[in-house]
Amino acid sequence: MTPFEIAEPHTLREAVSLLDADDPTIRPLGGGTALMLMMKAGVFEPAKLVSLRSVEPRYSEIKVEGDGSIRIGALTPLAALEHSKDIADKLPVITRTMPLLSNVRVRNVATVGGALAHGDPHMDLPPIMIALGATVIVLGPKGERSIPMGELITGYYETQLAKNELISEVVVPPQAGKRSVYLKCTTRAAHDWPALGVAVTVAGGAGGVTDTNIVVSAATDRAIRLDKASKLLKGRRPDATLLGEAGEAAAAEVEPMDDSQGSAAYKRELVRVYVERALRQALEIGGTAQ
Repeated sequence: MTPFEIAEPHTLREAVSLLDADDPTIRPLGGGTALMLMMKAGVFEPAKLVSLRSVEPRYSEIKVEGDGSIRIGALTPLAALEHSKDIADKLPVITRTMPLLSNVRVRNVATVGGALAHGDPHMDLPPIMIALGATVIVLGPKGERSIPMGELITGYYETQLAKNELISEVVVPPQAGKRSVYLKCTTRAAHDWPALGVAVTVAGGAGGVTDTNIVVSAATDRAIRLDKASKLLKGRRPDATLLGEAGEAAAAEVEPMDDSQGSAAYKRELVRVYVERALRQALEIGGTAQ
């Protein structure tokens, strides 16, 4: 590696001030799991890394707000999500997913903000956060702005974030009455990059579905909500026929990509099967699957 400078600010605003929108060789350093791999491979050679490890503790905390929403600091390690009682009580889909994400060593250091800001379509957390309707709070030189999680990632390893902006927190709205499931299909070991990730959130009961979010990732260049398939269920009784229709609609709507995890045709079929399966599992949580 070529020599580089490390800055250690004590506030997140100070960290932002050390970044440069026009200089891609200056990067923030949180958990550093992806960044270190890029540096070791010679893909990225930094001039300066801005460490976020000494900023305010609030950005590493999980807090339940008075309205039932969950505020998650961007520097919260993934392992903290995995073992948080508040997350288990309010957002159990995250608790169920964490053991399937990478390995313990990575989860101990990788951060929530990094998992969302990296823009990697194979990450498990972005589709879940989109399905949950989360919003990211972003801090930049001009102050804070809020971005719906579904709009943060704009393409393959691309996001809305400027090079001098940082995710500070993630806010997940109350999920009362909603059930969520995340499924992924890997071609080899469970911790390997998935060929497909599917996150669904369903509200309503046996009498009719009132709201649905269907999100796919890994098979596509970014985590995306399938609007047509999501709207198909609204107001309808969730029986086997409807779930099959939703799977078919999702397969028709998605635009999968060919890569080492499988062909586009293979991934389209995975979408059909896994969307139907995820919806059924979400409905079974509430005892409303028919």
